Amino acid sequence: MTQIYGHRGAKGEAPENTLTSFQQCLSHGVRRCELDLHLSADNELMVIHDPTLKRTTGRRGKVVEHNASDLVTYDARKGGPGWVHPCPIPRLDELFEKCDFEHWQLEVKSASRMRAATTVLAIREMAQRFGLLDKITITSSSREVLAAALELTPDVSRGLVAEYAWLDPLKVAQNYGCEMLALNWTLCSPERLAKAQRQGLHVSVWTVNEPALMRRLADFGVDSLITDFPGLATATLESC
Repeated sequence: MTQIYGHRGAKGEAPENTLTSFQQCLSHGVRRCELDLHLSADNELMVIHDPTLKRTTGRRGKVVEHNASDLVTYDARKGGPGWVHPCPIPRLDELFEKCDFEHWQLEVKSASRMRAATTVLAIREMAQRFGLLDKITITSSSREVLAAALELTPDVSRGLVAEYAWLDPLKVAQNYGCEMLALNWTLCSPERLAKAQRQGLHVSVWTVNEPALMRRLADFGVDSLITDFPGLATATLESC
């Protein structure tokens, strides 16, 4: 049975990577999610996709230039589906506290060696504090991040985010001891899928928003799909 992950919560239905978006995902009975993390100036884990604030908040500057206490006051409704109420940028611990997900894909964007180390250690500490160590996977397309995770937090599950075939995703995943392969759906041939699963990888494909494509990938046998529309995905896969 193919599992469903809400992409940045329910990105197609509510402002991405906000508490509202994750609550929207849960409202469909989808209890797996994917989100993006950046560190604030004071090294707090903030849930936002871009390194800059412009697209989702309309503000200038980078996430890393602002303290968490300021970031949580910035409304992140811009550029997404219309929403009546303000939706601030959340800290990761707020989501851990308020959202009961069975599994979290925590995507860490590329970072310097030092920032990668700080980030993975902060994730592990927080997940342990909330009793979620067995419910998270640190995912990244950055070898710096995966190397830091392998070295510093070896007991936390790792996943490679793969967008390009020429990088030989299966080999990279193997090099960093990954358990998950978050694969751009365009790279998901039945052959690559079978090979990855033989390697022991959970294959999670993104971003899958069309019902026909959801059905096709489920027929291929993908382990999970990441979608902006968790409600639509639930209805589609239940009718298969």
